[in-house]
Amino acid sequence: MSGHVGVDDYALSRVPRSERYSWWSVAVQRFGQVSALSQFLLGSTIGFGMGFWDAFWAFTLGAVILELVSILVGIIGAREGLQTSLLARWTGFGYGGSSVLGVAIGISLIGWFGVQSGVSAEGLVSLVGVLPGWAWSLVFGLAVTLVVMGGFGSMKWVAYVTVPAFLLLVGWSIIRELLGHDLGALVASAPPGPQMSLLTGTTLVAGGFIVGAVITPDMTRFNRSDADVVKQTVVGFTIGEYLIGMSGVLLAHAIRSDSIITIVTSSVGWVGTLIIILGTIKINDWNLYSSSLGAVNFLGVVLRRPVNRGLLTLIIGVIGSVLAAGGILQRFTEFLILLGVAFPPIVGIMVAEYFVVKLWRGELDRTREAGTLPETSPTWVPATLVIWVVSAVIGKVLTWGLPSITSLVVAFVLYVVAGKMGLVRGVGTSHTESRPAPTATPVPAASLEASARRATTGVEG
Repeated sequence: MSGHVGVDDYALSRVPRSERYSWWSVAVQRFGQVSALSQFLLGSTIGFGMGFWDAFWAFTLGAVILELVSILVGIIGAREGLQTSLLARWTGFGYGGSSVLGVAIGISLIGWFGVQSGVSAEGLVSLVGVLPGWAWSLVFGLAVTLVVMGGFGSMKWVAYVTVPAFLLLVGWSIIRELLGHDLGALVASAPPGPQMSLLTGTTLVAGGFIVGAVITPDMTRFNRSDADVVKQTVVGFTIGEYLIGMSGVLLAHAIRSDSIITIVTSSVGWVGTLIIILGTIKINDWNLYSSSLGAVNFLGVVLRRPVNRGLLTLIIGVIGSVLAAGGILQRFTEFLILLGVAFPPIVGIMVAEYFVVKLWRGELDRTREAGTLPETSPTWVPATLVIWVVSAVIGKVLTWGLPSITSLVVAFVLYVVAGKMGLVRGVGTSHTESRPAPTATPVPAASLEASARRATTGVEG
């Protein structure tokens, strides 16, 4: 599995400074995630139960939470140039713990990759026809797989095309639907559905993208500075949350329903279906990309040698596409949502270790300038695993507050306390795998409403 296929994209090494991108190139991809179809649906859900200004504050509070989380963990990724699960070896989890994290990310996101391939397949059946749904699942899934095999560079160019196209189509459909409505009256109108509290609305906003926030280093390792991380995060989240989310709120008030996907697709025809497809692509390529990075780290630990990311992407992409074609992954959405509960504490632990406790920070600092990895890492850190599980359970069972943020904060506090008390210790020592081979030449690049609602998770889940 170490053969040269696609682009390895520094899956098990630091991204060199010479291979970093401008903040705008990374920001377009982040904005593509945050401004996807799911944000549109989230806006309609919140708008159905909240007035315009209450919804505005829910989006504002949720966005601030997500921005803080993404900036903190994103800065770590940019400074070290390391993907999330590999970085975890020296930010509290150790060699074995990072492999557990890698397989959790891999399973979760390949699951959503398959589910969303099915969503786009149903849209393609409606838009193009010709092939049955299972065949379009394969076509869409394999097309995204080829893009992801080309790495961050090819995904960047796809974002340059799909993000503006998505925004133009969404803008056109919104304007068309809102014509004939008094904008001032919509802003002042009462919510059409059952009242939703500000806490619930904020929870939906913050929880809707928490997994994407956790795996931020997969993206920000290509940033050049801390300032770039801050700029792209603020721009991406602010525009994405307000432009797309608040548009969904206005539409929900205009049609007095949260079924905006059905309304939009029926009123603008094939354009609405194309919106669904474009809105899924920029989420799905990152689902597969981060899944492949997590799997590379896991297999690197198990096999004790590097595994080519491009080849593994091809294998995972084919498996996910086949499962999507068979409709199998649709039955596991509840499991995938449950798995997402485990992700928020990861950020709390990584941030606490890197910025406060710093047991292994020195190893990263010592090797950063040379662009190498620390020669060793602790094999296991038992205290981290206990804190991870305890925090996830607390976030799951508590009935007050924001569950994802509660578990994150609990993990941070517990890790800091345990670290200062000397309870966080590595057990065993593992040697870092040899550096991967040089990269190869990139490879060239129900109802619609029900289907679209299944696209509200994954990287955004």
